[in-house]
Amino acid sequence: RRKTSAARVWVREGSGQVSINGRTIVDYFQFHMRKHAMEPLELTENAGKFDVMCTVKGGGLAGQSGAIRLGVARALEAFEPDLRPALKSCKGVW
Repeated sequence: RRKTSAARVWVREGSGQVSINGRTIVDYFQFHMRKHAMEPLELTENAGKFDVMCTVKGGGLAGQSGAIRLGVARALEAFEPDLRPALKSCKGVW
């Protein structure tokens, strides 16, 4: 959750495809919101290694990208607990 937005995020190994509410991330967010939402993948150098599927509702686009960002960080940490220190080092991700 972020502001009034709530996101559910699923992460699995794949080719880097991102789906938000059945749409691609390019169709859903502008460039700076895409960067914000996918920052945990870039921070842990896992961009392009995982497929991400999200459902998000409520709030505006900024809150939705923040909710997705938090969900991706938590999903990555659940997938590989050793990533937690790297995710915690970036202020605002966790």
